[in-house]
Amino acid sequence: EYNIIGTYTYDAYPSNPNGSDYGTAILSDHEGRHVVMMPHLERATFPWNWPLYPEGQNDEVSPWMEAFAAAKKWLNHLD
Repeated sequence: EYNIIGTYTYDAYPSNPNGSDYGTAILSDHEGRHVVMMPHLERATFPWNWPLYPEGQNDEVSPWMEAFAAAKKWLNHLD
C-alpha cells in the first residue's frame, strides 16, 4: 500500500523520464515515514546541473539542497 505524493508535470518524455504510470515521481507509505523518489536530487545540487534554470535566479546551490539539509537535521535528531 502506498501513496503517490509527487508526480511529473506530464506523462510524456522528457517530463516523465522513466515512463511511470500516472506520472509517478515520489511514493510514500501511509504514515509518510518512508519515501522513495525517482528524480535524482544529488544530480541537481548546483544551478549548472539543471538544463533550464529560472532566469534571474542567482543561487549558490539549488533549492533541492533543502531536502539534504532536512534529512541531516532529522538524522541528527535521532542521536
